[in-house]
Amino acid sequence: MDRYRRVSAAVVTAVAVLAGAGGAAASSDVPAPPVPPSAQSQVAHPALSATATASSVLAWQEFRVHGPARHIPAGTEVTLQQKQGGQWVSLPASMKTNRDHTYNLRVLLGVRGENALRIVGGGAVSPVVHVTVR
Repeated sequence: MDRYRRVSAAVVTAVAVLAGAGGAAASSDVPAPPVPPSAQSQVAHPALSATATASSVLAWQEFRVHGPARHIPAGTEVTLQQKQGGQWVSLPASMKTNRDHTYNLRVLLGVRGENALRIVGGGAVSPVVHVTVR
């Protein structure tokens, strides 16, 4: 019982000392040290890459868009988008990223001509991939 009382007294004393030191440091005129730029750039930003298995396909011919999902948790949903009239429209092609942080989407397109496609998900947007539908 006496041992617990001594440990409690030591903890209270340590907290009081730390609080006093923190208060003294906060009230002094010494500015806080700046954060180095290298520490600021160490934040991992989510990123998606996209590659199409074909650059030209027939209408409604299947091809795949695949790539890695860096700094995005496994199981995050990624969606295929197509540029239509200056706006990005989500297509009904989506999947969850795999355990190895990749995705592999089956795609069927019927809009003839050059199609601009990208993948979005997890706070990231992939570079644009162009596929021509003949």
